[in-house]
Amino acid sequence: MLHETNRFFIVTGGPGAGKTTLLDALEKAGFARTIEAGRAVIQDHVAISGPALPWNDPGLFAEAMLGWEMRSYRLALDEPGPVFFDRGIPDTIAYLRLMDRPVPAHMMTAASVFRYNPLVFVAPYWAEIFANDEERKQTPQEAERTCLKIVETYRELGFELAMLPLAPVDQRLRFVLDRTGRVI
Repeated sequence: MLHETNRFFIVTGGPGAGKTTLLDALEKAGFARTIEAGRAVIQDHVAISGPALPWNDPGLFAEAMLGWEMRSYRLALDEPGPVFFDRGIPDTIAYLRLMDRPVPAHMMTAASVFRYNPLVFVAPYWAEIFANDEERKQTPQEAERTCLKIVETYRELGFELAMLPLAPVDQRLRFVLDRTGRVI
């Protein structure tokens, strides 16, 4: 095992469920956070007309996300205190499963080597706030299926899931801080 740290908390869920808004609030409250791999990989590869796009090559896209997540993990090791991750390595596994693609052995190994806090926060599908944008092209049904596959994958990997309330960001922030024993 590379590291086992209880100060790395994942915030995950389907697209458009308010994860980034919550992570922005955590950052504003003084906590370190990471940037979502999928969105960043899409932005970078669109900018360079690159091949690692989910609509062109899901396998290559997953590999790019895995690399991004491992780098985010290593950078977080230098941060003092808790770090909140916008998704984690298990999300890459869930993505491949959602796409009915095989999960390479090295991705399963990465999920066991790069460990996070066992408590994972899940932003459930929330129809009232779901919206598409330049990188988010999923339908509401795909967003809901994505969340279900993420939940299934994290449970299989032994994580304890805390479902975020369908509530304004200040209530979600308080929920996360209460569950992690943090104060602002």
